[in-house]
Amino acid sequence: MSITSEEELFGMKQVSNAVAETLKQMREHAVPGMSTKQLDDFGGNILNQMGAKSAPKLTYGFPGWTCISVNNEVAHGIPTEARILKEGDLVNIDVSAELHGFWADNGGSFILGRDLNGLQPLVDVSKQILKKAISEIKGGVKIADIGKLIEMQAKQVGYKVIKNLAGHGVGRSLHEEPHDILNCYDKYNTARFKKNSIVAIETFIATHSSYADQQEDGWTLIGNRGGYVAQHEHTIMVTNGMPIILTAANEIWA
Repeated sequence: MSITSEEELFGMKQVSNAVAETLKQMREHAVPGMSTKQLDDFGGNILNQMGAKSAPKLTYGFPGWTCISVNNEVAHGIPTEARILKEGDLVNIDVSAELHGFWADNGGSFILGRDLNGLQPLVDVSKQILKKAISEIKGGVKIADIGKLIEMQAKQVGYKVIKNLAGHGVGRSLHEEPHDILNCYDKYNTARFKKNSIVAIETFIATHSSYADQQEDGWTLIGNRGGYVAQHEHTIMVTNGMPIILTAANEIWA
């Protein structure tokens, strides 16, 4: 969506704060021995208390309030009682919601407890690349150039990007134009970021895989060559200068 009034900006700030606060509290609440269903229910309660509705549940009938992906799962992991979190797990939580007709999206990966598998560098790089990419976005910048930046930054430190997952427009629904804010360069994409537009920018930084394949459950995505993937995401408002990071309260950069 494009922001045309103070009321719209206030609405976007409200829903963005709701998803950001939910993500932050879920990250802090997660402990080894907890099921992903327990963690998801905790997040769902926070959204409900704020009057917000789970976007994946509302839009797609997703079987969870949030998406929780663990270790080899890239995205869209289904929370279950059977999936028990363990020390050293790479956990990704993606929280998106609707509130008063406005929609926002954010996500983040983190290591649960001690870094037993040496994955903290991957998490850190994903955060750093997202920060760098967002700092370069303003009205008139080519969307493809941001994809190129993300891909090159990852390559420079020995990582890959997932090429078939992307950031997107958001605001009046969960997924809007532009639909393909990729983590790689697409020479055929000539679209540019527009001032006052709302977009969700996300990184998918990988150790081995370049594509995510959907599993038999119809939701969970796994890397085509295995390994691990870290994802971080903010909803932002594009300006003629530095973007306004609407989901800053998630503290993924803290």
